[in-house]
Amino acid sequence: MSYADIAAKGPKQTAEELTSSQARAPALPQVEHTDDSVSSLIDVDSPHISSVPSDYSSQSIKTDTQAERIELEQRSKAAAAEAKQKAAAAKDKAKAKTSRGKVLARENAKNPVVLGNAIVVGILGTVLGVGAYRKWAERGLSWKVVGAWTGVVGLFGVADYYVSQYFFQKYPPKK
Repeated sequence: MSYADIAAKGPKQTAEELTSSQARAPALPQVEHTDDSVSSLIDVDSPHISSVPSDYSSQSIKTDTQAERIELEQRSKAAAAEAKQKAAAAKDKAKAKTSRGKVLARENAKNPVVLGNAIVVGILGTVLGVGAYRKWAERGLSWKVVGAWTGVVGLFGVADYYVSQYFFQKYPPKK
């Protein structure tokens, strides 16, 4: 039901109410024009206006704002070049570190301790992943379960570290 339908069911206005001033919107206020409003204008002949030198049009930098902008652009270009140089140096450093790690991994690939750790970590990750999925599927995975298994993994990591150190004495890694 619309507003017009509801209003049509209500009481009707009489002819007297329709013609009276109560039924009309109030008149808009008129703006009063006077000559007093011109007195607030700025006098352009006052000494607060700056003059420019005669060689103004031949200057390459004409305003203080333009000079500040040019200086800011120069500083930002220098900062960008410096950042680019630092990024290139960091990239080279990371590349050297990566290649060093690859060499160590290749040299120690036949070390039984490294192979054993890789196999154990793979098996542990698979078992934990499958177990977590099963718990999630049966709606039994909670933060308590995750926290408990995180503690177990931490204990396993500590034990693995000490066991690996013992076996590294028997089978030292290549450096």
